[in-house]
Amino acid sequence: MKQGDLVVRKSYGGDILFRISAMAGDQAILRGADYRLLADAPLKDLEPVREGEPPEGVRKARIQSVESVRRMVDARRRLAGSQSWTSAGERSFFEVPGKVLHLDGDPYYLRRSLTIYGQLGVPAEGYWAHETRMAEALAELLPRVLPDIIVITGHDGFLRAGADRRHLGNYRNSANFVRAVDVVRRYDRNRDGLVVIAGACQSHFEALIGAGANFASSPARVMIHALDPVYVAVRAALTPFRESIDLEDVISRTVSGARGIGGVETLGRFRVGTPNPASHAAPAVPPSGAGPA
Repeated sequence: MKQGDLVVRKSYGGDILFRISAMAGDQAILRGADYRLLADAPLKDLEPVREGEPPEGVRKARIQSVESVRRMVDARRRLAGSQSWTSAGERSFFEVPGKVLHLDGDPYYLRRSLTIYGQLGVPAEGYWAHETRMAEALAELLPRVLPDIIVITGHDGFLRAGADRRHLGNYRNSANFVRAVDVVRRYDRNRDGLVVIAGACQSHFEALIGAGANFASSPARVMIHALDPVYVAVRAALTPFRESIDLEDVISRTVSGARGIGGVETLGRFRVGTPNPASHAAPAVPPSGAGPA
């Protein structure tokens, strides 16, 4: 086995698919392939998995991933169908969805998330940063990108079963996510000025909300699907700015649900403008010297 290989843990019944992030002696650092979980395990506990052939217990996560993307597409269609600014059957308005800054500790899911934003017409800039460097990265990115919505995610995990879950020191990266949220709120304290979605698997929900996040994981310290933060960001980007994001609806439509994602009342970041430039395009200019047909 080597860095980058797909594996499952035999002691856990092969329930979660991981990639080997690093190896040190007889230990491996693992990053969830479908869930935003960071873990370690002895090499002897790992079983290799061939690309494209996940075990039965992992296939459910892949199905959930497809379902999550479908829900985002449905949300986009509902928004497009709800607009009534039409003139003589033509769209007389243009859309201005909220702009997303997506900071991710997993380069694979960063690329996948940016693809989804692009498919849905949500403007987004994405950057990879190790969780320990996210606060510093945001200090540089915020005044440059000028986002409406910020996603701060990567991998996390509860370190010791039975330990005090109120203590930040018992989490792999929750303290790093809290530091990153704090940087955002020093930049803009208005939760409706900058919508912040923060956390990963088993993250310290209360600490992230307390630091100023609008949405965070994980209230019940459960694993969240890798695309759950993306789904919340898309809903924030596509909810009209005069409307509060429907908390119960958006949370219930994530893969992990209310045990994995929670939040506070927040206004959407979507606006419309008029007229639609496409409906007022200049007429074609005939070539020089061309006369009437």
